Amino acid sequence: MEISAALVVTVLVVLLVVFTVFRAIRIVPQARARNVERLGRYTKTLQPGLNFVIPFIDRVYNAIDLREQVVSFQPQPVITEDNLVVEIDTVLYFQVTDPRAAAYEIANYLQAVEQLTVTTLRNVVGSMDLEMTLTSRDTINSQLRGVLDDATGRWGIRVNRVEIKAIDPPKTIKDAMEKQMRAERDKRAAILGAEGQRQSQILTAEGDKQSAVLRAEGNRTARILKAEGEAKAIDAVFQAVHRNDPDPKMLAYQYLQTLPQLAQGPNNTFFVIPSEVTSALSGISKAFTETLPRSPATRDVTPEAELTAEAAADAARAADAAAEAVADAAEAQPTRTPDGRTP
Repeated sequence: MEISAALVVTVLVVLLVVFTVFRAIRIVPQARARNVERLGRYTKTLQPGLNFVIPFIDRVYNAIDLREQVVSFQPQPVITEDNLVVEIDTVLYFQVTDPRAAAYEIANYLQAVEQLTVTTLRNVVGSMDLEMTLTSRDTINSQLRGVLDDATGRWGIRVNRVEIKAIDPPKTIKDAMEKQMRAERDKRAAILGAEGQRQSQILTAEGDKQSAVLRAEGNRTARILKAEGEAKAIDAVFQAVHRNDPDPKMLAYQYLQTLPQLAQGPNNTFFVIPSEVTSALSGISKAFTETLPRSPATRDVTPEAELTAEAAADAARAADAAAEAVADAAEAQPTRTPDGRTP
C-alpha cells in the first residue's frame, strides 16, 4: 500500500511538472501577436516564435492577426445634398500595427471601424449632389481614408485603402438617368448626322463647282483652238489663192461646183441664183470651145488626140446646155420686192 501511494504521488508530480512546462511555453505563428497580462496587468506582447511565460500567473490572450485585412461592409443608405437616398457599399483595407492598442484602446475595433466609415461617408456624401457623388469616387475615397486614418491611429490600426464598390440610386432616379442619357445620345447622333449631311453637301457643291469651272475652261480652250484652226485654214487658203493667181475660168468652175450645194437642204424649196453664175457658165463654155494654138509638137494630131478633142467639144456643149438651163431658171424665177412679196 505504501508503494502504491508513493507511485501515485510521483505520477502526480510528474504530471504537474509537465503541465507547468506546457503552460510556460507559448509558440506564436508568424504575423500573429498575443498580449500577456500578469496578475491582471498588461506585461508584454508575445512575438512570433517560441516564448516563455510564468504559469498560473501570466495570462495569454488570443492571437491578433497582423496581416492586412479586408472588410466589406453592408450597403448603407446615405442622403445626398439634393435629398436623394442612395445605397453605398464600401470595402476597407486595414492593418493592425499595435496589438496592445488594438486590445486595450477599443473594445471591438472592427465594429468601430465600420461605424466610423458609415458616419464619415454620410458626412462626405451629404455635401454632394447625386451627379457629383457618382463622378467623385476618388474624392470620397481620399476623404474617407484621411478621416479613418486619423481616428484609428490611436487604436493601433492603419487604414491603407477605402474603396466604394457600388453607389445605387433609387429605381426612379435610374430610369430618369437612363432617359436622360438616351436623349443625350439621340441628340449627339442627330448633331453628327446633320454635320455629316452638311459636310456632304459642301463637298458635293465644291465638286460641282470645280467640275463646272473645268468644263468651262475646256469649252473655252476648245473654242479658242477651233477659232485658231479656222483662222489658220482661211489664211492658208487666202495665201494659196493669191500665190497661184487664179483666172476667171477657175473661179467660174468653182461657181459651178458650189451650185448643187444650194439645193441640198430638205427645206430649200426656193433659192436665188446669182447673176454671176450665168456669166461664169458662159466663161466655162467659152473656155472649152476656144481653139488653143498648137505648138509644132502638137500639129500632127493622132486619132487618140482627135477623140480627146471630141470629148472636150462634148463637155463644152454640156456646159452650154447647163448655162442655158440656169439662164432659163433665172428668167422663170419670180421676182420679189424688198419686203419679200411677189408683185
